[in-house]
Order: sequence, then structure tokens, then C-alpha cells
Amino acid sequence: MKPGSILLVDDEEEIRHSTAQSLQLASFAVSGFPSAEAVLDYVTPGFNGVVVSDIRMPGMDGMTLLARVRDIDADLPVILVTGHGDVQLAVRAMREGAYDFIEKPFDAQHLADVAARALDRRGLVLENRLLRAAAGKSDDLEARLPGRSPPMIDLRYRLRALAGTDADVLIVGDTGVGKEVTARALHDISGRASRPFVAINCAALPESLIESELFGHEAGAFPGALRARYGKFEHARGGTVLLDEIGSMPADTQAKLLRVLEEREIVRLGSNEPIPLDVRFIATSKAELAEEVAAGRFRADLFYRLNVVTLRIPPLADRRGDVALLFLQLVREAAGRYRRDFAEPPPHVVAEIAQRDWPGNVRELRNAADRYVLGLGTEGVDMPAGEDGAVGLAERVARFERAVIAAALRRHGGSLKPVYEELGISRKTLYEKMQRYQLDKHDLAPATDATE
Repeated sequence: MKPGSILLVDDEEEIRHSTAQSLQLASFAVSGFPSAEAVLDYVTPGFNGVVVSDIRMPGMDGMTLLARVRDIDADLPVILVTGHGDVQLAVRAMREGAYDFIEKPFDAQHLADVAARALDRRGLVLENRLLRAAAGKSDDLEARLPGRSPPMIDLRYRLRALAGTDADVLIVGDTGVGKEVTARALHDISGRASRPFVAINCAALPESLIESELFGHEAGAFPGALRARYGKFEHARGGTVLLDEIGSMPADTQAKLLRVLEEREIVRLGSNEPIPLDVRFIATSKAELAEEVAAGRFRADLFYRLNVVTLRIPPLADRRGDVALLFLQLVREAAGRYRRDFAEPPPHVVAEIAQRDWPGNVRELRNAADRYVLGLGTEGVDMPAGEDGAVGLAERVARFERAVIAAALRRHGGSLKPVYEELGISRKTLYEKMQRYQLDKHDLAPATDATE
């Protein structure tokens, strides 16, 4: 996939081919897809290109594709095409973020002009992001994996260090911590960003079809195999394969995967011809694979092959100081997703969120943010009644900061060292803020026996 390319989606083969040819004659790099689902493997925040899609298609239609693309990157232009002349649909598409709307039959030069403007805009967006990162401002990685706690700072550092390599990576963490988000982030800052990111849920693949799904097959390889088919590994050539919950992979498939990792080639079912494979593998697991090896449920040689680089994603319980910041970001994202005006939650809501346990981690916190934006509360937190409406921004920030520090002091029984380490600030800064907000560690420590 060349930079500045067009992903063209249309289920009608003749129209797709003729449109692709007209765009290629206009000097565009074009890749055609018969379905919207297939194109999503190429759509990442780092993709330098645009999407041109028909609206009326079986399965995922163009409007759904638009929403999915905007969830991944709201600044990626999507041009929608329809042959139905539906003005209301055009208005809705533009309202929901489409870059432009073109009615069939269209002039090839008109589509080329619109695509050129969209590509120029996309190029400016990506260039601006690079300039912001070079200026020391928050980059995409920090926005996607926010947090000021030492574990998150270290995670972002390690991802940047790995970005320029092709090393396979194992990502370990509890359910809901963001293992797939981390994997996608690594792909998007790597040299493979313009190639596919193919996520495979190892726990969901039927055991009877897993080999065909992963390795592909030749025509006649088994009953019903009427023609040759790429597998997911081959589909991801040049890009990244995510093996989600690899511990659920059947033992015999683990052996075949080990061979792929070692030799970087695959053989389709029904064939004896090896096919070179240029992909990066990222595996995730919520279980400790070393324990799975000891229990005989995972191959030791595959574990050691994957365990060269291991990233551990900390649960929210280990980085409570990040909860408030993360909740505010998730509320902002939810407001954009649900087309609601963003209103910053009042300090008492954020403070209560920061003090609560989140056993479901980021996934559970995201659900709370969605409920808040939809006006459903966050299960135990009252919606704002408007009493803070006249309070200035500085005062609201101060109230929030005081509440977060007080909550951390309570959690750690008034002990200062774990508090400033959790919040990612120096001891001196913590003292200054406690003095400013009139916080006494003794008042916030739990009651103790008089003999202590």
C-alpha cells in the first residue's frame, strides 16, 4: 500500500474495476475491496490515504463503515457514493462526518478532484501530528495510551523503542486493560503502519476451520473448497498479525505457528509450496503463559519464542492516579462518538470516579464514561445539578486536584511515598500541594489503635 493511496469499496465488481482504473489513470494508487469489512484491516490512525465507498452494500454498508472509520481516526476522509439520489442520506452522511458525497453515475474527473483534495487534507493532518510530536507536545501514542504513572510512561517508552524494529511482541495484562489498543498503537507507529493490521481472536476460531482461516487453502483442499483462498497470515503480508488470547490456541496449531515464527513462511492447505511471509506477530494473553506451560496447556518452545519482548499492561488498580485523566479522555471520546457536546464532568464526579475500584479496568471505565455522556449517570455518581456552572476553570481544576490527592492519601493511609509515586510527582511538589489545599496526612489516615 503506497502512501497517499485510495481504499475503494464497492460490492459490484465491474463498477469497482472501472472506478479503480479511472483513478489509476489519474495517478492514484488504488486498492479495491468487495466488502467494507475487508478494508478495515488497512484503516489505522497512521494510514496516509482516504476511503471511497459505496453506501448500499450487503453486510456492512457505507454508513456503518463511516462510523467505524471515525472511531479509529475521525480525521481520515471518507467519500461516500450512492446510486439512489437520496438527498436525506447525503445530509445525514455529511452530518456524521463524511468528507464528501457523490451520486452515481459520476464523472471520473469529479471523483478524482474530490479524492485529491481529501488526500491533501489527510497529508496536512498527518504532517501536523508529526510537528506537534517534534515540538514536544502530546503525540498520538500519549493520546491513545494516556497516563502519568511510571508504568504507563515506561510502556510508551518501550513502544517507541520497539517501533523501528520487527521484533515479535507478547503483551500480557488483565481483561480490559487495553492489550489490543497497545498492539494497534505499536503497529501505527511502526514502519508497517500503511499495511494491514489483522486481529485474530484465537478463542473464537472454530477448531475445525482454524488452519484454513490462518494459512489459507487451495481449490479442492477439502470438501467445499471450490477455489483458492488467502488465509489471514497471507492477507497481512507486510503488516502486523495480532494473535489475541494466544493461550486459547489448540496444541496442534501452536506447533504450526511455531514453524511460521521460525521460518517466516506458510504452506496453504492442499499445497506443498511454501509462501514467504513478511509480517510482525503480536500476541496477547490475560493468563501468565509460564503457568500455562507448567500446566501443560501451552508449548514451552512457542512460549520462549514469543517471550523475547514482553510488555505488561498494568491494571487500573496499579495506576489509580491515571483514572481521573483517563475518564476525562473517555468522556471526550464518547461525546464525539455519540454526537453530543462535550461538557467536562464536575470535580465531585471525577473525584468519586478516581476513588472507585475498576476490576474491569479501562473497558469498565469506558462504559461508565459512555453512560455519563448519555445522561444515565455512572452507577452511584449523581449527574451534575448545575451548581458548578458559574465556577471558573481554575477553581474547578483546583477542586479536582485536591480531591485526587486526598483520595490517594486515604488509600495509602497518609503515607506520602506511595502517593507521590502513584501521582507521578516529586515529594516536594506533593508537600506544596498539600499545604496549598490544607491537607493533613494525619486527618486522612485511618484511625489507629491508641497503643500504636
